[in-house]
Amino acid sequence: MLARMRPVIGIATPLETARWAVWELPAALVAHNYLQAVQRAGGLAVLVPPDARHLDPRAADEAVSLLDGLLLVGGPDLEPEGYGAALHPDAEERQPERDRIELALLAAARRAGLPVLGICRGMQLINVGAGGTLHQHLDGGRTEGRHRRELGAFDGNEHEVNIEPGSVAAQAAGETRHTVVSHHHQAVDLVGAGLSVTARDAEDGVPEAVEGEGEPWLLGVQWHPEADEASSIIASLVEAARAAG
Repeated sequence: MLARMRPVIGIATPLETARWAVWELPAALVAHNYLQAVQRAGGLAVLVPPDARHLDPRAADEAVSLLDGLLLVGGPDLEPEGYGAALHPDAEERQPERDRIELALLAAARRAGLPVLGICRGMQLINVGAGGTLHQHLDGGRTEGRHRRELGAFDGNEHEVNIEPGSVAAQAAGETRHTVVSHHHQAVDLVGAGLSVTARDAEDGVPEAVEGEGEPWLLGVQWHPEADEASSIIASLVEAARAAG
């Protein structure tokens, strides 16, 4: 077997409807900018499509044994039943089967000590996987408008976050006052066991990063570093995977 030249970053890949030629079918796909960010950092991006067999811990362990790091990407709301909450009237699209499969992969990656990065929904998944809960809709004094000013766009959705000095998030971002590209209407509420909030919105205090306490490398960010070519967040996952290998 050839020695790996690049760390293998598995990207948990959702099913979405896609159209090509005359066909319109469910497809395992992920936005190209996630792949580009991994590749720019010297990683080998590998799609990990939905597989219900990963609900068996042994199968999930087998899948992550092929990887050096795991990336959990953005997407729709998590099913609130998964963290013991009733559905909010402003809840949006949900994919419960995706939740269950990605939570199983996350648990396997943590058992294996793999570096894990969660982006937006991925950060929320990390929190729910640790027993935490979510605000299902930012409203009132914690307005959605600051975090998702325009649906389907990243331009104009920038804001500032404050990051704890010395944290994994600060090391990944390269600074403690960071301009982020944001697009979300949910946020971490009760923080999961073994996690710490290490970044918050500079104005409204909404949690913007969580990380594992005493784990090799577990980071969730509420913003979208894949949409910012200057961001070093995804590169930090690749570097952590390289160092762990």
